[in-house]
Amino acid sequence: MIFSSITFIYYFLPILLIIYFIMPSKYKNLVLLFFSLLFYFLGEPKYIIILILSCIINYYLSKLIEKSKHKKIYLIIALIYNIGQLLIFKYTDFFISNINSIFKLNISYLYLVMPIGISFFTFQAISYMVDVYNKKHKSANNLITFMTYLCLFPQLIAGPIVRYSTVEKELKQRTHSYDKIGEGIKRFIIGLSKKVLLANVLGEFSKSIISETVLSSWLKPISFTLQIYFDFSGYSDMAIGLGLIFGFKFLENFNYPLIANSITDFWRRWHISLSSWFRDYVYIPLGGNRVSKIKWIRNIFIVWFLTGFWHGDSWNFIIWGLYFGILLVIEKLFLGKYLEKTKVLKYIYTSIIVIISFMIFNSTSVSEIFINLKNMFMLNNLKFINRETIYYLRNYLFIFIISIISATPLLKNIVNKLSKTKLSKALNVLEVIVLISLLTLSTAFLIDESFNPFLYFRF
Repeated sequence: MIFSSITFIYYFLPILLIIYFIMPSKYKNLVLLFFSLLFYFLGEPKYIIILILSCIINYYLSKLIEKSKHKKIYLIIALIYNIGQLLIFKYTDFFISNINSIFKLNISYLYLVMPIGISFFTFQAISYMVDVYNKKHKSANNLITFMTYLCLFPQLIAGPIVRYSTVEKELKQRTHSYDKIGEGIKRFIIGLSKKVLLANVLGEFSKSIISETVLSSWLKPISFTLQIYFDFSGYSDMAIGLGLIFGFKFLENFNYPLIANSITDFWRRWHISLSSWFRDYVYIPLGGNRVSKIKWIRNIFIVWFLTGFWHGDSWNFIIWGLYFGILLVIEKLFLGKYLEKTKVLKYIYTSIIVIISFMIFNSTSVSEIFINLKNMFMLNNLKFINRETIYYLRNYLFIFIISIISATPLLKNIVNKLSKTKLSKALNVLEVIVLISLLTLSTAFLIDESFNPFLYFRF
């Protein structure tokens, strides 16, 4: 089950809301925990034991870390357990494939199904254990509180990666208000609309265009870049909105990354919770930039190798991560200061680099990456354009224009300016009408269409 489904919006969520708000405060965490486990069970019933075991083991290990004289040993055990679990379920067949290829063996694949959200709840567990070890916060006061944190369904399967310190007070005592609920509903509908009305349609375009021309070779990665942005940021919006409804304030995960003026700026804006996680739990412990230049470059490459590897068990993800690592080193060493002096070139440079990156991300093999690069840069003797490319571009031009505008803060800035004028009351009424219309339209699309994937289920 995903948020952008009729089952979730019109059955699961209303039942949860009714039960949650009629329950006394002391039972609200228990209600959220029960429905979070139910949500997970409906998505992957046979692996719910993995999530429950992860909660129990991490909870008791955190108590040992907090109270024992040998807390470093217990932290190492916790890290081995969490990282080991992730490696086994997510990467076993990747390792087998590469061992078979290198040593000419024929080891059978295990074909393990990856538990939904394991990349996210594992990283949350690791951050929790390390922060307890470093005394940044105390361990959860009881198992129910910790399980509610780790299993909380709004951010369980696709983030944002929530630190315990961010929601610690709210887990113990949180306030609910009509303003928070209203803002949460608004945020959820906007996220749903981004996912259903933009990402899904862009995904259809990306899959339907099959002719090989230079223009189509660019249009496919451009559409995929927009698709994955609206897909993932839309899901983050829905998670943040649901959090507000239940009294939690999750940190932002996206800040208009497609208007970035450098790759450094892009990664300050894209999947913020993941990049900050690697910064705080890998980059800084390795020494960050407070070491020799060689070690600093090493630290960057370690972080970006792991960032790529985190995304999936395929070499294209590792190449994608290292691609960004190389570019970030180049920017930090000399290119960045030249880009800052330009007004337009830095945006063109960043856009091209990001589009190429998501071509790599979406490729299924290393050979496909090189074929796509040759097609994009006119090295395969392809026509620049043909009738089929024109046909698809004409049919999807409107959605491209709407998507590009929506990927910028233009509409948000216009609304903010109008809200400070005499039109503010009319704007409030118009906002309600727009939100109801978006929810109605999204519902109609969900009923009518079969194409409704969520890309980050893969990761």
